[in-house]
Amino acid sequence: MKAVIAIVIAAGITLLAAPLPTYAQAPSTPEARLKALNITLPPDTAPIANFVNSVQTGKLLFLSGNTSGAAWNGKGKLGKDLTVEQGRAAARDAGLIMLTKIRTALGSLDRVKRIVKVLGMVNTAEGFSDQPLVINGFSDLMVEVFGDAGKHARSAVGMAGLPGNSPVEVEMIVEFE
Repeated sequence: MKAVIAIVIAAGITLLAAPLPTYAQAPSTPEARLKALNITLPPDTAPIANFVNSVQTGKLLFLSGNTSGAAWNGKGKLGKDLTVEQGRAAARDAGLIMLTKIRTALGSLDRVKRIVKVLGMVNTAEGFSDQPLVINGFSDLMVEVFGDAGKHARSAVGMAGLPGNSPVEVEMIVEFE
């Protein structure tokens, strides 16, 4: 069955009717979506301090906080050194690192049932209040990769500083199968 676009006047007269184009269905698994989006995840790294990257309990995976990676280390504060758009890019990069951590812990992103909770921390200058817009870079990536299962509860907060003077750090909780 083809869908039809129709413009109708209050009297019920159809002025234009044309079939909608049909599009190929989006890939149905997170791993397939990564491939379709041409996203290559960075290599996994070991923690540099006395902690682990993740802890599994029951069907929940708790991921330690990760900054946005070496490319962003030392870049500084949002609202002083970086724009919101740069912050969004840094948050997306943190998301790519987190996807790597999930894949390492679970063996495949396809085991993720839902992204449950995200804490986004933004290195901010005094008076900066757009932390949610910055962390959207992370959240948007999760929805791109996991679809509706990527929609999550979230906090986005400002911090006086982050490790390595990174602009963003994110931690998360994931439900898996």
